[in-house]
Amino acid sequence: MKAIVVTDAAAGTVGMTLAERPEPEAAGNDVVVEVHASGFTPGELSWPGTWTDRLGRDRRPSVPGHEVAGVVSALGYGTRGLAVGQRVFGLTDWTRDGTLAEYVAVEARNLAPLPGDVDFAVGASLPISGLTAWQGLFVHGRFQVGQSVLVHGAAGGVGSMATQLAREAGAYVIGTGRAADRQTALDFGAQEFVDLHNDSLADVGGVDLVFDVIGGDVGRRSMDLIRASGMLVTIAGPPEARPVDGLAVDFVVEADRAQLGEVVQRVRDGRLRTNIGNLATLDDAVAAFNPTERIKGKTIIRVRP
Repeated sequence: MKAIVVTDAAAGTVGMTLAERPEPEAAGNDVVVEVHASGFTPGELSWPGTWTDRLGRDRRPSVPGHEVAGVVSALGYGTRGLAVGQRVFGLTDWTRDGTLAEYVAVEARNLAPLPGDVDFAVGASLPISGLTAWQGLFVHGRFQVGQSVLVHGAAGGVGSMATQLAREAGAYVIGTGRAADRQTALDFGAQEFVDLHNDSLADVGGVDLVFDVIGGDVGRRSMDLIRASGMLVTIAGPPEARPVDGLAVDFVVEADRAQLGEVVQRVRDGRLRTNIGNLATLDDAVAAFNPTERIKGKTIIRVRP
């Protein structure tokens, strides 16, 4: 099968190549998915699992990509809940070959049914962004109706999802980002916008929940904004500071079939919009991940037309 492979962590996305790889086989409780569309997060090239397996052994050359939408083509021994020919989408394992390929083997529990009226490209854009936003707000952030939520990077893949989900759930949403992202963040549902380069975060006042995808100095400055018993939730690593009278939590997104179902249902009924900035083929994937100009939104690879 065709697949994008990487062998050198230092080379980044430039080090990706299109190559021939053996088709995967389904182990126990696995399915093999015929990939129709794949999502890729550039930051994953710095994750240990991109280069090693669960036992820490070098697994290069590896196939990146952890978001998939496609059709089940084979079932492993003991697999339940899915069927050959079924449309699915989900989040694949961190320490196994990923989805920038014509086929991928993944644990069945990591996948959810993809309704027939949802395009494969849309399905592939949802798992990481949608699950991260859902878990940050409702699982780790313990959001309650009527709270105020500050979403950093509100025009990005995760931030735009968090903005929409929080607004729909009854939050007052303040988005942040670059000046050029203001209108995009407002279009996704933010009621206010803070330009992180030219505006002062301190002017925001107090908020109940900060959703941080940036970290560093932005994360540190956000601590002063959290009201008593409020919370900062981040995917940017362990916080460098803590709120005076609140909590700070960092987390790594996990696959969850029920939550995937919640996210895709909101897409179907128009409550949630995806943030796809570019569509490319597998043959053109390396160039798509190394654009000559900034692309707003997520790049999705259509593996099959």
